[in-house]
Amino acid sequence: METNESKRILSMYQCTGTFTLGNYLGALRNHIKLQQEGYQCVYALADLHALTVRQVPAELRKYTKEAYAWLLAMGIDLEKTVFFIQSQVPEHSQLAWILNCYTQFGELSRMTQFKDKSAKHADNINGGLFTYPCLMAADILLYQADFVPVGADQKQHVEIARDIAERFNGIYGDTFTVPEPMIPQHGARVMSLQNPLSKMSKSDENQNGNISVLDDPDTILRKFKRAKTDSDSQVRFAEGKEGVNNLMGIYAAVTGKSYPEIEREFEGKGYGEFKPAVAEAVIEELRPIQERYRQIVADKAYLEQCYREQAPKASAIARRTLSKVMKKVGLVL
Repeated sequence: METNESKRILSMYQCTGTFTLGNYLGALRNHIKLQQEGYQCVYALADLHALTVRQVPAELRKYTKEAYAWLLAMGIDLEKTVFFIQSQVPEHSQLAWILNCYTQFGELSRMTQFKDKSAKHADNINGGLFTYPCLMAADILLYQADFVPVGADQKQHVEIARDIAERFNGIYGDTFTVPEPMIPQHGARVMSLQNPLSKMSKSDENQNGNISVLDDPDTILRKFKRAKTDSDSQVRFAEGKEGVNNLMGIYAAVTGKSYPEIEREFEGKGYGEFKPAVAEAVIEELRPIQERYRQIVADKAYLEQCYREQAPKASAIARRTLSKVMKKVGLVL
């Protein structure tokens, strides 16, 4: 009987900007829990993908190190999990080029992220932006990943990796594990505090709608007090109360309480009491992680030691797959 120990999970994280409360509650916290469920976890920061948009070099390095520190502070266990920076494992770029040659132009042109980013960055529609799915496929296939945790709106990324793997396997025989998307059942979908019809995003023009995981308590409290609700004043989950529903979802995620329990807790109380309560719950959830984060960031030698030691571990896994691929396509080893 197969167990989780025989299954490998691959997840890559953006390293530009700071994670939001939405990132944390919607995905990151669940990914940390997967370590405790016995999976072989391989996690990485996707700094090569960040280059499809022009970056300020010093900022990219800073954000990458800070993101690494934050995920360590959250609880990534380097004894159980391989956690590296993508650009420090050259096999990603090498396999990506080979997979470019086994991916069809039409497949790439249909990718929604290419269309979206092309619209946002019309002055920089580069080749990397077009072929990034091949690099993403390489990220996954190098590690023979069984599962890739994604939101329901990101399944397309895994689907093209599956298509590429199946095409390559069909030509050369069994080479790649064909990955499956792992869509979380209980990940919170956190919306903007100012526009509860849109997901919380670090690129939100109105920063009052976005809670950064590094926001201080006063900032978190202020943003929640300004959160958009309605004129009803009753704390209840209902259609048409998107702002309140969003706050209830956040409160439920950090306290473990059900919606009926939350409604009973705040029965007869208005939003003036509910909003600060949500803020305080979030503050207490983030407090120990923020404290650990500050310790890690301050210890530059320790932080560098962590990511420097992890890259060879990732490379050792990736090299086995790349060598097999190179041999099958006829390259000299």
